[in-house]
Amino acid sequence: MTTPSSTSSTAGRRSPRVPIVVTIIVLAALVIAFFIFASLYTDYAWFAQLGFQQVLTTRWLAGSAMFLAGFLGMAIPVYVSILLAFRLRPVYAKLGSQLDRYQQVIEPLRRVVMIGIPVVLGIFAGLATAPRWSMVLEYFNRTPFGKTDPQFGLDISFYVFELPFWRSVVAYASAVVLIAGLAAVAASYLYGAMRFGGREVRISRAARVQLSVTAAVYIALQAVSLWLDQYAALTKSNSLITGAQYTEVNATIPGREIMAGIAAIVALLFIVTAVIGRWRISIVGTGLLLVSAIVIGGIYPWIVQRLQVAPSERSFESAYIQRNIDATRDAYDVSGVKESDYDATTETATGALAEDAQTTTNIRLIDPKIVSDTFSQLQQSRQYYQFPDELDVDRYDIKGQTEDTVIAVRDIDLDGLSSAANTQYNRTFVYTHGFGVTAAYGNQRASDGKPVFLESGIPTTGALGDYQQRVYFGETSPPYSIVGAPKGTKNVELDYPSGSDDSNDANGGNATTTYQGNGGPSIGNFFNRLVYAAKFQSEQILLSNAVNPDSQILYDRDPITRVQKVAPYLTLDSDAYPAIVDHRLQWIVDGYTTSDAYPYSQSQSLSDSINGTETSSFRTDQVNYIRNSVKATVDAYTGKVTLYSWDTKDPVLKTWQKIFPTATKPVSQMSAELLDHVRYPTDLFKVQRSILGTYHVTNANSFYSGDDAWTTPSDPTATSNGSDTTNTTTTTTTNALGTQTTAARADQQDPYYLTMKVPGQGTAYTLYTTYIPQQTGSNARNVLTGYLAVDSDAGGSGKGKRASGYGKLTLLTIPKTDNIPGPLQVQNLFNSDTTVSQELNILKRGNSTVKQGNLLTLPVGGGFLYVQPVYVQSTSSGSYPLLQKVLVAFGDKIAFEDTLDEALNQLFGGDSGAAAGDQGASNGSSDSGSGTGSDSSGGSSDSGSTGSGSGSSGSGSTGSGSSTQSPELRQALADASAALQDRQQAYADNDLVAAAEADKRLQAAIQAAVSAEGDSGSGN
Repeated sequence: MTTPSSTSSTAGRRSPRVPIVVTIIVLAALVIAFFIFASLYTDYAWFAQLGFQQVLTTRWLAGSAMFLAGFLGMAIPVYVSILLAFRLRPVYAKLGSQLDRYQQVIEPLRRVVMIGIPVVLGIFAGLATAPRWSMVLEYFNRTPFGKTDPQFGLDISFYVFELPFWRSVVAYASAVVLIAGLAAVAASYLYGAMRFGGREVRISRAARVQLSVTAAVYIALQAVSLWLDQYAALTKSNSLITGAQYTEVNATIPGREIMAGIAAIVALLFIVTAVIGRWRISIVGTGLLLVSAIVIGGIYPWIVQRLQVAPSERSFESAYIQRNIDATRDAYDVSGVKESDYDATTETATGALAEDAQTTTNIRLIDPKIVSDTFSQLQQSRQYYQFPDELDVDRYDIKGQTEDTVIAVRDIDLDGLSSAANTQYNRTFVYTHGFGVTAAYGNQRASDGKPVFLESGIPTTGALGDYQQRVYFGETSPPYSIVGAPKGTKNVELDYPSGSDDSNDANGGNATTTYQGNGGPSIGNFFNRLVYAAKFQSEQILLSNAVNPDSQILYDRDPITRVQKVAPYLTLDSDAYPAIVDHRLQWIVDGYTTSDAYPYSQSQSLSDSINGTETSSFRTDQVNYIRNSVKATVDAYTGKVTLYSWDTKDPVLKTWQKIFPTATKPVSQMSAELLDHVRYPTDLFKVQRSILGTYHVTNANSFYSGDDAWTTPSDPTATSNGSDTTNTTTTTTTNALGTQTTAARADQQDPYYLTMKVPGQGTAYTLYTTYIPQQTGSNARNVLTGYLAVDSDAGGSGKGKRASGYGKLTLLTIPKTDNIPGPLQVQNLFNSDTTVSQELNILKRGNSTVKQGNLLTLPVGGGFLYVQPVYVQSTSSGSYPLLQKVLVAFGDKIAFEDTLDEALNQLFGGDSGAAAGDQGASNGSSDSGSGTGSDSSGGSSDSGSTGSGSGSSGSGSTGSGSSTQSPELRQALADASAALQDRQQAYADNDLVAAAEADKRLQAAIQAAVSAEGDSGSGN
C-alpha cells in the first residue's frame, strides 16, 4: 500500500525530469527552425545577389497560397462534416455494446480527433497542392495561341492552360468531398445515426440529409469531370496517333456528354432523397449511371471500333490522321521545313568539289569527343585543372575569315590535388577557379597529328584577343568557395602556375589573385557566416580567420544550375557551351518552353528524343509542344545570369513574362558578338529530327501505310572503336513469365555542326543529321533516305538583330530509286576494305590503339561525301590521341590517306577541285597557330606545331614528322604506304601481276618497319 508520503516523495523525484524533456524538445524545435530559416535566408540572399529575388518571392508566395488553399480546402470541409454528424446525432439512440465501447474510448479525445484529423489531412493536401503553383499562375496569366483545335474550335490555350487547371480543381474537390463523406459516415455510425440490422439500414433524418447532399455534390463533380474528359480526348495518346480518332469523335465524346447529363440528373435525385427521404430513387439512378458507363462508355465504342472502323481503318481515320500531322508539325515548329528532292550521284569525277570549295575547306577533322585527352596532355598545365570529356564546337572570326573551332574551358579539378594539398582550407580559399580556354582549328592538324591551337597556353594567348580568363563559374566548379578580401590584403587565391623560381616567393612560384567581382552573397558579418555554416554544415565558414569583411561565398556555380534556378519554368538544353563575347567568357544556355497538352500533336519522351534511345510511353517527361524561347548567358567570372526572350511569339513564354515581368530582356539588347556565337540548339534539333522522321510525310494515307517512315542511324563509331561503350544503351525487358532479356544497341548518331553549303542554300554554320529507312529485323537497309539541316547562324546582322536565315530547316529527300550508302554501310565499307584494314593493323602495332572519329556526311559534289578522322593512341600512361589518317568515301569508293586533302584528291581522280583545311600538314608546313602561351612551370603548353614531338605522347604514331621515329622506321613506313597505293592502283587497273609485286613490297616494308622499331626500342 502506497502512503501519501511515499507518493509525494516519488512525485518529487520525478518532477525535475519534466522540464528537461520540455527543454530538449524546445531546443530541438529551435535548431530545426534555425536550419529552416538558414535555408530560406540563404536562398533569398542568392537570388537577391543575382537580381532575381522576384522569382523567389513569387514562388514563395504562390507556393504558400497554394498550401494554404489546399490545407483549408481539405481541413474545413472535413471538420464541418464531422461536426455536423456529431451535433445532429440522435441523442437518445440505443447503441450496441460494441459502439458503446468505441464511444467510451473516443469521447475523452473527441475534440482532439475532430480537430486533429482535419488538420492532418489538410497538411497532406497542402503539401500535395503547393507544387502546383506554376499551373495556377499560368491559368491566371494565360495567353491565347491564336489558333483553334479542329474538333471543338477552342483556342489552343484552353488545352494548355485552362483544361489542366479545371481538371485538377475537379479532382481535388472530388477527393475532398469523398473524404468528408467517409468521415460523416464514420461519425454517423459511431454516434448511432446510422445503424445496421440484418438487411436493414436505418439512417436518421439529419444523417440522411447530410449524406445525400454530400453524395449529390460528389456525383455533380463527376458530371463536370466527364464533361471535361471529352476535351482531354484530344491530347490522349492512342495506338495510331495522339488525339481523338473516329471512334472517340463519334462514340466516346458524345457518350461522355450523355454520361455527364445522366450524372447531373443522378445528383439531383440525391437532392430529392434528402428532401423526401426515399433512397430507392437515387440508388436506381446510380445504377443507371453505372450501366450507362459500361454500355455508352465501353461497349458502344468497342462495337464502333471493331465492326465499323477496323475493317476500313485507313478511310475512317484519314481525316483524323491529317489533324495529327498538321498539329504535330506546328507544335514542334517544323511546319515551315523546306523540302526538296536531292538526286544524289555516286560517281566520282575530277574537279567534282570545285563548286563546294568553301564547304570542303571547313570540313572538321578534330573530333570533340576524342581529343579531350589530347587537350589535357598538351594544355591542362596542372593536375588541378581539367577539360570536359566532350569538347564544344564554335566558330570565330580569325583574320576576317570564319573558322570552326573546337574549344574547351580549363576548369578547376579539386580531385586532382595531391594528398598534401587536399586540405579543407585549400579547397575553400585557394583553389577557387579555373583559368582560360583552349581552342583549336577544327579543320587543321599538325604534321604529327596534334591539333593546331589558335588559343593556348596559360595565361592563354592567341587569336581570341584579350578577355577575363578567370573561371569562377564553370561546369566543374567546387560546391562552394570563399573569395574576396580588402584592398592591400595578401592574395591567396591561386590564379595560375607562373613558373617562378624565386625561392623567396611565398606563393611557391604561382600567380595569385583576389576576386574583384560580385558573384555571391556576402559573409562578412557573423550572422551570415553562421547561416552559411549551417547551410553547408561547415564550421570552417564560421571559425576560419581567412573569412574577412569583404568575403563572398560562391555556390550553385554550374551554368545550367544557375539558369534553372532563376527560370524554373524552362526546360534547359543539356549542354552549356562557352564563348568569348565582348572580352568576357560567357556560358550560353538554351531554354525551352514545353507542354504535353497541345491537341492532336504527337507526344514523345523528351529525354528519349534527346538521348537517341528507344521511346517509351511510360516516361514521365512526355511533351508534344516545344519552343526555344530563351537564350541565357552566365558570366564565367561574375556568375551574372541574363535571360533573353528569343521566341517572342511563344504564348507560353508570354504567359511567364506576365508572371515574372522583369526576368527576361529583349533580343534587341543582345550584342552583335553574342549573336555571332548563338547557335541552333542541339537538343531541340534532336526532338525535331525525331518528329520529322515520321512527319515529313504530310499525306494521311501514306502516313497510315508507314511506307516512308525514317529514323536516325545508330552511331557507327560505337562498334568501330571496340571498347567504346559510351554510345550504347542497355535495355532490360521482362516478359509475362518473369524472364528478363538484356540487349545493348548503339544510340542514334549525334547531329554535327559544320560551316557548309546545303544544296539550295547559302554557306552557313549548319547543324545536320541523316535519315535511313525505319525498319526492324536483320534485313534492315542502311541507305540514306533524307538529310535534315538547319541554319544555325544567328549573327552577322548587328546588335539585337537576328539573322533572317537562322532556324530555317531544310530537308533533302533522296529518291527511293537511289541507293546511297548510309553511315553504317560506309563504316562497314571502311572496316572491311583490305587495304584500310592492313594500314590500320600497321597503326595498331605494339601497344597502340586506333580510334575512328565522328563520321561526317556532306552533300557536296552532287552526292554525299563521308569523312572520318582516324586517331592513334598508345595504351601507355600519359598518352593521348593523335590524328594520323583520314578516311573518305563517295558512293562505294573510298580513300585512306595522311591528310583530308590527299584523300579527296585520290578519291576524285587526282584532283578534287577544292583544297581541304589540312592541306600541307603531311609535309610539316601546318601553321601552329598564333600564340603558344608560356609555361615554364613544367606543364606542357605545346601548341601542336610541327615537330614539337611531345614526349608525353607515347602513341607510337606512324604519321610523318614524328621526332621519336628513327630514319629507318620512317623509310620503312613510307615504303609500306607507297606499296599500298601501288597495289590499290593495280587492282583498279585490273593488273594482277603488278598487284602481286606491290603486295610483296608491302610485306617486306612491314617486316622492315617491325625490325626498325625493335632496334629503336633496344637502343633506349
